[in-house]
Amino acid sequence: MKKKDIDSQLFSPTNTSTKDFGIDKIKTTDVNILLNRVRLDQKKTLTKRIVFSIILACSVCLLAVYFII
Repeated sequence: MKKKDIDSQLFSPTNTSTKDFGIDKIKTTDVNILLNRVRLDQKKTLTKRIVFSIILACSVCLLAVYFII
């Protein structure tokens, strides 16, 4: 008899519903943090590329002016 009581307690709907709610909330928070981190990384790489391209363009222009003069 005790074995049946333990099995019924493990699969009761009240225990599973409360556990799922807490897990879903944590997963949603973790996903949002990861997405924000990806967005910040994309912004950093974009600014690095823009700065690098501006420096490269300026150096090419300065070399062109130097060789013309």
